[in-house]
Amino acid sequence: MKCVVTGATGHIGNILVKALHARNDKVTAFVLPREDIGNIKDYVETVAYGDVRDQQSLEYAFAGQDIVYHLAGVIDIGSGKKMRKLMYEVNVEGVRNVVNACRNASIKRLVYTSSVHAITELPHGQMIGESKVFNPSSVKGSYAKTKAAATAIVLDATKEGLDAVIVHPAGIIGPDDHQMSNLGQLVLDFLKGKLLAYVSGGYNFVDVRDVVNGILNAADKGICGECYILSGEYHSVRDMLATMEDITRIKAPKTKLPRWFAYFTSPFAELHYRLHKQKPLFTAYSIFTLGTNSNYNNEKAKITLGYTTTPFRKTLEDTISWIKTHKLLPNANKRPRTKHRNKSVAKVVNGTYMNK
Repeated sequence: MKCVVTGATGHIGNILVKALHARNDKVTAFVLPREDIGNIKDYVETVAYGDVRDQQSLEYAFAGQDIVYHLAGVIDIGSGKKMRKLMYEVNVEGVRNVVNACRNASIKRLVYTSSVHAITELPHGQMIGESKVFNPSSVKGSYAKTKAAATAIVLDATKEGLDAVIVHPAGIIGPDDHQMSNLGQLVLDFLKGKLLAYVSGGYNFVDVRDVVNGILNAADKGICGECYILSGEYHSVRDMLATMEDITRIKAPKTKLPRWFAYFTSPFAELHYRLHKQKPLFTAYSIFTLGTNSNYNNEKAKITLGYTTTPFRKTLEDTISWIKTHKLLPNANKRPRTKHRNKSVAKVVNGTYMNK
């Protein structure tokens, strides 16, 4: 099977690429120009450089392919106007371009990775299941609104003949987190002893490897036009920190901040992150999320896709082990650029391919 993975160097993407390679699929990685492909270069047939905001670059990459796994997107939990604009361009208009490119390239199946945040929240105590209606005005936060709008675009396309399935992962955590996601950064900061306090609340966490298996099974077994929630277990922030303390023997912070206080001071925290060029962890949106209903029903994915989940402690153990093994503790954000050897690397320049 010939397939394209957009966002191939991301947390889900790099693991998906390796899984596709393991089953002998021919993988094209669609990545931004100058993107470091060191973590996937040995697992892909071709690298296509482009941008989801450029439909022509997508069409060149999709030509002759069977399946498109669309993962590329912008996740931002801050409140900056520039990032909100970028999120809309990439997460919404980018999906529209992907859909159009799939049509023009006669792609056999599109697997779109949405988010549980695209689904309208129900009151606490109620189980949240899959939806057929996605409305940006019914969800809160810029990221959630873009994912709801994008999911609606994909579903509308299935009504017009495009074969597509949608998956909704919950809070993704796990090893092979080369770019340090928000949750990966949280674990890293814990290991460095940087967490001095925590915020009340919790979230639904899912192992990235379970998400990848869910995506693969959605491609193989998913029903066109259907959505599948890929969730895990709900854990409070305190329980998560206590588990990491038990695994590492590093003392977890004991000071609990009420959400109202953390929310009130979040603008100052965001300013601190920006000034120090750090990945934001506790922002107004992330604090809001910790208090939402995260009780997601993944039975549909279990029944249709054979979806299974990894125990949360095992996920944390593997994440911590991976961070330590890859020596990310002393210098987590610096990775050397990789020279590309013995690979068919394609670059989109003015709408044409140039071999490099």
